[in-house]
Amino acid sequence: MARARRLVTTSLRDWSLEAGNADVCLVISELVTNAVRHARLDAVHVRVSQVGPRRVRVAVVDRSRSMSRLVQAGVGDESGRGLVAVAGCSAAWGVEPMPWGKRVWADVEVRGGGS
Repeated sequence: MARARRLVTTSLRDWSLEAGNADVCLVISELVTNAVRHARLDAVHVRVSQVGPRRVRVAVVDRSRSMSRLVQAGVGDESGRGLVAVAGCSAAWGVEPMPWGKRVWADVEVRGGGS
């Protein structure tokens, strides 16, 4: 997970979008955590791209065909809040089935700072 956050931080710095670091790092952390926890695999593919002047897309591909979905965790639940956090920090997010698994992505609008 630390590698994914470093990729985000480096990319945002290169694009002069450092103001979005906290939100984008939270989103990538949640997506990677979900992929590792639910796909139960050692490796996932992480991608960070700038899809607009102030919009960054992060995506995680894993080999599980189980589609991620937003659920509301109960007060006593110890997990289940990850995609709620992703939805709260993102302008949009989604899940795309792939022949070998799925891609979960989120677009984050960077506010303040940057060009």
